[in-house]
Amino acid sequence: MSNARDQVQRLLALVPYLRENDGARVDDVAKEFGVRPKQIIADLKVLWFCGLPGAQMGDLIEIDIEAAEGDGVIHINNADYLARPLRLAADEALALLTALRTLREVTAGNDRDAVDRAIGKLERAAGEAAAASEGAAAHVHVEPADPAIADTVNRALAGKRRLHLTYDVPSRDETTERDVDPMRLVVSEGRTYLEAWCRLAEDVRLFRLDRIAAVKLLDLASEPPPEATPRDLSNGMFQPSECDLLATVKLDPPARWVAEYYPNESVEEGPGNSLIVKLRVADTGWLQRLVLRLGGAATVLDPPDLTTQIAATAREALSAYDD
Repeated sequence: MSNARDQVQRLLALVPYLRENDGARVDDVAKEFGVRPKQIIADLKVLWFCGLPGAQMGDLIEIDIEAAEGDGVIHINNADYLARPLRLAADEALALLTALRTLREVTAGNDRDAVDRAIGKLERAAGEAAAASEGAAAHVHVEPADPAIADTVNRALAGKRRLHLTYDVPSRDETTERDVDPMRLVVSEGRTYLEAWCRLAEDVRLFRLDRIAAVKLLDLASEPPPEATPRDLSNGMFQPSECDLLATVKLDPPARWVAEYYPNESVEEGPGNSLIVKLRVADTGWLQRLVLRLGGAATVLDPPDLTTQIAATAREALSAYDD
C-alpha cells in the first residue's frame, strides 16, 4: 500500500523519469519504482490535475496512455518545469558519501575506480552536502592494508577463487599457513576483515587484512560448504559463545567502563564501588592484556589458574624494568 507521502515523492521522481523515457511501458515503470502497475495508473490520474499555481486547464500536465493498462505505453507533455529529478537531502548525501569513502578503503583496481566515479558524481549532485560529508568522513578511519594484498583478496572474491594465507596471530605470537574460501569483506571499528571458510579450522573465520603477511590466489574454486553462513554482525564484530571460558573479573572504579564496553554475562556491585563482571573469553591472552593495561584496576577472580598466569606475566614485565 502507498501512503500520501510515498506518492508525492514518487510523483516528483516519476515526471522527470517519464520525460527521459517517453513511451515507457506501464509494467516497466512499475518495476522501476517498485510498485504495482495499478499504482502507477493511480499516480498518473493524479498528475492529470497537476500544474503550476494559477494554471488553467490547458496548462496542466498532459498524460496519454495508449492501449491496455499493464501493456500500455505512457506519454507525458506540458511538464518542462519538472525536468530535474529530486536532489538528495543533505543528510542523505552525507550518509551515502561517507559510506562510499569508507568502501573505497576496502576496494582495489577497477572496483576502486568505480567507487571514485560514483563519489565524483554524487559530489557534483549533492553540492554543499558533499563538503559537509568530507568533514564527517575525516572522522571515519579505516586501517589501510597492503594494496597488493587488498587487490588479491578482491580478485578472489570477484572470481570466486580460493586463497592461501600467511597470517599473523599476535595473541599466540605465531604465523600460520592456511587455505580459505573467501565469502565477503566487512569493516568494523576502523579495521577491514575478510570473512572466509577456513580449511584449517573447518569453520568460518575473520581475518584482518593488515595481519595478512602474504596471500596467493589459487587456481581452485572457492567452495564454502552449506554450513558456512556469514555471521550476524548487527550486535558487533565479536560476540561471546557458550563454548568460551567464563571469567569473573573485579573492576575498580577507574575500570568500570569495561562492563559497558564489552559483552558480558552479568554485572553486580562489589565492595568499594567496584563491579563484579562475568564475561565469556575466547582468547585468554586478550583478557591478560586487558587486565595488565588497566594497571591494577582490574583483578581476575576466577578461574584461579588464569589469575596465577596474569600475576606471573605482570612479575615478568616488572622484572624487565629492574634489569
